[in-house]
Amino acid sequence: MAHAPVPSVLFLCTGNSCRSQMAEGWLRHLAGARFECLSAGTEAHGLNPRAVEAMAAAGVDIAGARSKTTDGFRASPPDFVVTVCGHAAESCPTFPGATRVVHWPFPDPAGATGTDAEIRAEFAAVRDAIRVRIEAWLAAGAPFDAEDARAR
Repeated sequence: MAHAPVPSVLFLCTGNSCRSQMAEGWLRHLAGARFECLSAGTEAHGLNPRAVEAMAAAGVDIAGARSKTTDGFRASPPDFVVTVCGHAAESCPTFPGATRVVHWPFPDPAGATGTDAEIRAEFAAVRDAIRVRIEAWLAAGAPFDAEDARAR
């Protein structure tokens, strides 16, 4: 008997360098094989080394990730799209089929300023906020509807 494919979740931000990469890493880490975990940006800015470092400090390896755009997902659209920044929410492409989109906004740690310790703390705070949001979503049964979009 063939197994049904798992639902795909695409995390989308502007550059696919920090927030969407961290969210993809967290969902893969927390949900295992329950979802096909993906990320992309409206542009590709390259993987931010501080995001890699922040996730590694939490025990999640995203060092092998690469920054990509949504172009590669048009032929085979994801089941769910989670925009993690305002710009991505405003410029989220339309995917054919039954793709559902929700917005979970997080601050952009790439814009953090200050000492090295302050910048690391900002990355850690965003990393932890993303984990909390994904854990809550999974604990609620991973709903993907209008109520979920309001349950921030």
